[in-house]
Amino acid sequence: MKLKEWASVQGVSYRTALNWFHAGTLPVPARQLPTGTILVDPPALSSGRAVAYCRVSCSDQRADLERQAGRVAQACGSRGITLSETVTEVGSGLDAHRPELRKLLSDPTVITIVVEHRDRLARFGVEHLEAALSASGRGLVILEDGEVDDDLVQDMVDVLTSLCARLYGRRSARGRAEAGIRAAADEPTR
Repeated sequence: MKLKEWASVQGVSYRTALNWFHAGTLPVPARQLPTGTILVDPPALSSGRAVAYCRVSCSDQRADLERQAGRVAQACGSRGITLSETVTEVGSGLDAHRPELRKLLSDPTVITIVVEHRDRLARFGVEHLEAALSASGRGLVILEDGEVDDDLVQDMVDVLTSLCARLYGRRSARGRAEAGIRAAADEPTR
């Protein structure tokens, strides 16, 4: 397939893929024809597909999706994982209504799901997803296994924000969640 098509499937821009080709860091074998066309040699597919899942929390971070997809593709190439597709999505890690993730989890041809960080897949319950995938002969690869924010207080703010958003509306949810955290911290223990 042509480099432009491969870049589109992987979720990276053609220019990024071209830069990788010229730098010799393209994660798949490729060759340039005398006409200048760059062809990516797709590796032989195994019994299933490996798919990268990249997510950001809000539309303001949409530009980070391409960079995240590029980092995941590069890390997979260096580890010998061949991606057949990159799925990107904008949605909260606490939100259960992510249609792209739902399609990915329900597709039996996807045997490996690759994510950059654990919280890119879900904020909570990744262990349950991992167990369900392994029970069906599938797997989850987390490239950077350390937590991005190793802060329990931030997790509590995220949960309270989600709950307050449902009760009071999204505009004042964060303020109410932070007020709840302050009130809990100021309350004397009995």
